[in-house]
Amino acid sequence: MQSEIITEKMNELRFFGMKRAFESTFQTGQHMNLTQDEMVNYLLDAELDDRKTRKVDRALRLARFRYRSCIEDLIYDDQRGLEKNQVIRFAECDYIEKHENIIITGATGVGKSYVASAFGNQACVKGYKAMYTNMAKLVSKLKMLKADGSYLREITRMEKVDLLIIDDFGLQPLDNQSGLSFLEIIEDRYEKRSTIITSQLPVESWYEVIGEKTVADAILDRLVYSSHRISLKGESFRKRKNKTEKND
Repeated sequence: MQSEIITEKMNELRFFGMKRAFESTFQTGQHMNLTQDEMVNYLLDAELDDRKTRKVDRALRLARFRYRSCIEDLIYDDQRGLEKNQVIRFAECDYIEKHENIIITGATGVGKSYVASAFGNQACVKGYKAMYTNMAKLVSKLKMLKADGSYLREITRMEKVDLLIIDDFGLQPLDNQSGLSFLEIIEDRYEKRSTIITSQLPVESWYEVIGEKTVADAILDRLVYSSHRISLKGESFRKRKNKTEKND
């Protein structure tokens, strides 16, 4: 049949969204109610939607966020310190267009990583490339890459993503080598890309973590002073969950 030949060609051209829509119109009889122009437009829309979905899925997979959270999942509470209007503004991703940074601080368990992952997820939905990494793992990884000669390639890869999320900054002090590597990452992205940092420590304590005063000054000057701040408060979600389970 002619329809089978058409679907085979769509498969060969990798027009998967168009193929599914084409088959659906024949299964439901919808093709009988569409003009040729309407049919072509319908199939093209289906293909564009499918490609956009696959692009977002690929971006999310490559980003490797800690949580598959999204803006709609966030819980707003006056005592928590998460303002809905602020989050709605971030959801537009204008801060990425302006190459601005976000710093999320708060005690363990209050949802810093969850919120950061939601921002990253939203960035991918909007068509931006994002990357998630844990600070301790990043430090270890960069040291190994310096040993095998692939350090510059990784630094370049991190420089190019639209949004870099560095989670759990400050859990351990940085030695001189790690501090310089971190400075290189921040320097490469300064006023070119956006970075989200989460930390249990208030920004005022970051000098102690970085150690070397000159390096600390350079990092904070580029990363902190022009950034958006979110200071999360309240009880740990993990403790709250354990209490609920015990009560149940």
